[in-house]
Amino acid sequence: MSSRYSINGTTSNAIAASIESGVRSSDLTPATKLPAVRALAEELGVSPGTVAAAYRTLRQRGVIETDGRRGTRIRTAPAVAPRSQGRLPIPIGARDLSSGGPDPALLPALEPLVRRLTPEPVVYGAGSGVSPELAELARQRLAADGVPADDLTVTSGCLHAIERVLDAHLSPGDQVAVEDPGWGNLLDLIAAMGLSVLPVPVDDDGPDPAGVDVAIRRGARALVVTSRAQNPLGASVSAERARALRKVLATHPGVLLIEDDHAAELANEPLHPLSGATVHWAMVRSVSKPYGPDLRCAVLAGDGETIGRVEGRQALGMRWVSTILQSLVVALWRDPAVEKGIAEVGRRYDERREALLAALARRGVHGQGRSGLNVWVPVADETGVCARLLEAGWVVSPGALFRIDSPPGIRITTSTLETDEAGVLADAVLAASTPARSRYPV
Repeated sequence: MSSRYSINGTTSNAIAASIESGVRSSDLTPATKLPAVRALAEELGVSPGTVAAAYRTLRQRGVIETDGRRGTRIRTAPAVAPRSQGRLPIPIGARDLSSGGPDPALLPALEPLVRRLTPEPVVYGAGSGVSPELAELARQRLAADGVPADDLTVTSGCLHAIERVLDAHLSPGDQVAVEDPGWGNLLDLIAAMGLSVLPVPVDDDGPDPAGVDVAIRRGARALVVTSRAQNPLGASVSAERARALRKVLATHPGVLLIEDDHAAELANEPLHPLSGATVHWAMVRSVSKPYGPDLRCAVLAGDGETIGRVEGRQALGMRWVSTILQSLVVALWRDPAVEKGIAEVGRRYDERREALLAALARRGVHGQGRSGLNVWVPVADETGVCARLLEAGWVVSPGALFRIDSPPGIRITTSTLETDEAGVLADAVLAASTPARSRYPV
């Protein structure tokens, strides 16, 4: 192994992140041999199982390979595979509660609205960009939530917006402060862009202000905050937390602030935005959760320089988001029946999530999920719990897909979980979490 690089970390995720960082910085070059599991465990003062888990994650992500007596080495062409590839398989007949997405049965019907659309032909260089009707409605909706929206554009979904904003201000090697646990796709994106993460603890009220301050002082050039329905914890930034975060950000005006309001109209919690707390900022609001992931459309508001850079870069690539999709979003926003239906769907999602939380609490199992489509359950052995739940017919996500330094847990997506199933699932979670009392072998 290169004498210039020292692997560090005390958790499997931190060790894996350290090795990936070395690959990105070229301190760990292709074919570099990594220490044996027991040797690295002794060096770091952790258990061999922790190092083995880190190596397993890196193999899944295509960063390393193990070849018998030749040991473990950095792959010749290391890749960063999505964490979602680490999801468990879905056996026939099992209930899949691992997706993190909305219930397809509760998405609004698009066909009637599509039939009423009369799109005009759009040619290169003329009429492309942001639909004036969509821009007007988006500004009204954002302004009602206290988000300044003089400057805005449209992107192909939330993750695309975040990528474009990060690319507009950061360079490979820069650090990004993120919630821990946090959105796995975001962690993958940051790694793929050649950036690195600095974890920030998060609780029911959002990111910890002291943790944000520490991360920025350690060199984070950007901060990503989930406004509501945080994935996987279900956090929602409260008014008090927003004030505390604004106070911290006032001392770091140069940091890039990105807010992710992916839940949008589905959220019954009020929005407490941080928009404008720093010089460069962006708020992205997607239509995927309320109206359907296939719409691939999100509104991005921010300071003029950031929006200008995003639009300039977008003009060199995908050019614009389809005006047909934009027209469909406008039709959805203007339809009173759709608006009423989305509000009802939001309440149903809340009922399903709260039913599971209540059922878990009655069994002495702690769960978190103030908002959104998921419940987070801290467990001692997430791999074992997921395996035992799988045997019982329930597929959930291991916390390793979302964690950096935070303690282990499992994420249960409740969007398709009927309220009368909550008790059965809670029994299974209790049994899986306490194998000594379970009929399943450890």
